[in-house]
Amino acid sequence: MPRLTINNETIEVEVGTTLYQGAKGLGTIIPILCYHEMIKPIGICRICSTEILEDCKKKIVAACEYQIKTDIEAFPNSEKTRSVRKGILSLMISRYPNVPIIKELAGMYDAIPSEKIHPLRNEAENACVLCGRCIAVCREQVWEDILEFKGTGANREVIMPEHKKDKCIGCGTCAYICPTGAITVTDQFNNPVDENRIRKYGMRVNTEVFQHDDEQCKMRRVGTAHLVEIMNDYDLLPTHNYQYGCHDEAHKIASDKWIKMINQNIPDGCWHGCMMACAKGISDFIPETGPYKGDKVIVDGPEYETVAGCGSNIGIFNPHIVAEINFYCDTYGIDTISFGTGLAFVMECYEKGILNKDITSGLDLRFGNGYDALELLHQVARGEGFGKVFGQGIRRMKEIFASEYGADLKLLQDIGMECKGLEYSEYMTKESLAMQGGYAMALKGAQHDEAWLIFMDMVNNQIPTFEMKAEALHYFPMFRTWFGLMGLCKLLWNDIEPIDNAETSEPAKVPKHVEGYCNYYAGMTGKEITPDDLILMSERVYNYQRVFNLRMGYGTREHDRGPYRSMGPVTKEEYLSRQKRYDGQLKEKLGIDPTNLSTEEKVSVLRKYREEQYEHLLDAVYIRRGWTNDGIPKISTLKRLGIDLPEVVDVVRAAGVTE
Repeated sequence: MPRLTINNETIEVEVGTTLYQGAKGLGTIIPILCYHEMIKPIGICRICSTEILEDCKKKIVAACEYQIKTDIEAFPNSEKTRSVRKGILSLMISRYPNVPIIKELAGMYDAIPSEKIHPLRNEAENACVLCGRCIAVCREQVWEDILEFKGTGANREVIMPEHKKDKCIGCGTCAYICPTGAITVTDQFNNPVDENRIRKYGMRVNTEVFQHDDEQCKMRRVGTAHLVEIMNDYDLLPTHNYQYGCHDEAHKIASDKWIKMINQNIPDGCWHGCMMACAKGISDFIPETGPYKGDKVIVDGPEYETVAGCGSNIGIFNPHIVAEINFYCDTYGIDTISFGTGLAFVMECYEKGILNKDITSGLDLRFGNGYDALELLHQVARGEGFGKVFGQGIRRMKEIFASEYGADLKLLQDIGMECKGLEYSEYMTKESLAMQGGYAMALKGAQHDEAWLIFMDMVNNQIPTFEMKAEALHYFPMFRTWFGLMGLCKLLWNDIEPIDNAETSEPAKVPKHVEGYCNYYAGMTGKEITPDDLILMSERVYNYQRVFNLRMGYGTREHDRGPYRSMGPVTKEEYLSRQKRYDGQLKEKLGIDPTNLSTEEKVSVLRKYREEQYEHLLDAVYIRRGWTNDGIPKISTLKRLGIDLPEVVDVVRAAGVTE
């Protein structure tokens, strides 16, 4: 590693480290103007010019872009360095006499304006100094490339060409990175009380996305589809109706395959100015089936939920078929999660002999049969054949399969992945008790949107006790509810790490981001709030929704239990797929020697234990939420939240609640 010496202090640096970065590591700050950490060095202003000694020769280099490749000594405050910087700043202060950053830098080097008036003198305090930051950040980070230099010399200026104006997404990044305030954002149609406050915290998050997303989540490059290989590695990728958590062919639908198919810089169906831009699209896609067969279309996606639900969970590892299912689900207005999870249930029933071609209108619905899966999708849209049965969802199909085809209803209840009538989204929860609760206790049904706790619970073991799980199952649904109330996206909350994230006992809460949301709210409304205020807003709505569920017949303990497959292995094959793990749990957690037990006996013993654990979790969560043992908000809780309206209280009293 090459060494950098400044003022007799030496450090080793990686080859390619810039002089500016190396000097910063030694505590020496070199003045900059055109450089910013969000962009690549461009070396336009030369204010960072610094004298160095390399190979026994002295020379002047631009510190922001000069890469250290061998041992050097730098002289950031030498007479030669100061003289060069003074000369540059004398010209700049002559041209831009009132720009604060120029005045500040000129003062550091005793630079004064020329006696002659500069022919391009601009006395505005927010004059554009042609640093090029805005052009670079638009190209490198926003990926729009709509700003550019026009002309040379005295005629040089920054412009947005007429043919590119409609591409501006209004993100404000160029205004944020501008060192002089030459760029301003106009047309604040939402009329915020303090737009600068909103922009300050918004650009903080944008900077985090720029700096960390590519190494953490790759949301900007491939969206949520980056999760495929991660879930597969952690045995969390649903395969064959949630029986297994990984598959040898998962690499065929991993994120690197989608990166090659998706396009950047096309409308993605989400908010136009978002820097995360996680929604993706595939242009010039040609379907092989259906009414758009042979046409070029745009696929809005796919997201992870679609890749897993309409891919691995139904045994399909062909990216083109997954994308085609995605396209037609969107075209027909069918939820990809419900379609994928519903079809996974049907495919398992087909392979178990519960269904056959006579029932499925001639479709061979075994796992992996992509073209018959597509035909079923078209049947649903046309209201034909087996599609009319399938389109009613898993809850209704369980009743039909038991009453009309003689299936074992208990088995169907175990393997039909729905709760409160909503199909599960695409995560394996067998080893995460908290996530089991996150799904089954969700008010709207089995949707991970309320509390995605798998990694906190299973991988990182951050919430080991029932009380800690209960706290997480209180906090996270409340925060997610708040996003819904405010019309905000949750991804920027905890899907990227903040720039200066301090050590905390609750890392997934990302305190700096919570602070940011409080500032967004205050900047928009003029009303100051704390994180506790934020949670209180959500508690009122969440408890009101729970009472509404109760009124509709779904708001008690029995409705907060999911299918057993979400808790553990239903079949012998499932147990054997993880036999070492499950045998170890019987021995370590229950003190039972599995050696002399049959697989069926081990499945039964493990089931009893896991169902008991889940009931304990329900108890803890209900206590934390201020609900009765049957999962109904207490009258005292309604009073605390200020929602003890007569008609609300009447509903809970009718269910037997008195306190």
